[in-house]
Amino acid sequence: LGKYRGQRLIDIGTGPSIHSLISACQHFEEIYVSDFTDSNLEEIKKWLSNEEGCFNWNPVVQYVCNLEGNTRSPAQVEQQLRLRVKQVLRCDVRLDNPFHPLTVEPADCITTSLCLEAACKDLETYRRSLQSVSALLRPGGALVMAGVLGETFYLVGGRRFSCLRLTRSDIEGILLELPFSLKEFNVLYAQNKEKNTTSDFGAVFQLVAIKDKAN
Repeated sequence: LGKYRGQRLIDIGTGPSIHSLISACQHFEEIYVSDFTDSNLEEIKKWLSNEEGCFNWNPVVQYVCNLEGNTRSPAQVEQQLRLRVKQVLRCDVRLDNPFHPLTVEPADCITTSLCLEAACKDLETYRRSLQSVSALLRPGGALVMAGVLGETFYLVGGRRFSCLRLTRSDIEGILLELPFSLKEFNVLYAQNKEKNTTSDFGAVFQLVAIKDKAN
């Protein structure tokens, strides 16, 4: 996110985790986190309030600080992140306004990871959801997205969840239609796929796309 910065960042499908926000918090003044599941939102609120018993993210923060060259200490990162998260919102990407009935000012950057393919049952729902998410982004803003290709299921705690099987061309086609200008699309293919019993993903991807200023 170093080359992308601004006033407001929205993270879609944050889960109970802060790891996707560690680097972002030094580049954006206001951060809005969101999730569909109430238990995930409560876990985030516990960490933001530094409640007793909240999850200890310090080792992960330290790891990211090391990658960034230790320009910030973990304590500085955690303090800055707690100050910059302005709202914790319930989110349903299948709605025209994912934050209904609330409204949020358009963001300079939207991040989302492993969310849309888990929330959508078919490609048309995925397209509409990505359109709803893109409406939260200002023209010229950046969409930073990570996800999986070729996955139909994954296991969490032994429970099986469905996943929408996506191809690179599916995602690229929808982004161009919305329209976005695709700046990066990086793919890392699964190794020893036949030994993976927790999911059947074929690859992970990370992309950066800029929303067309005419839309």
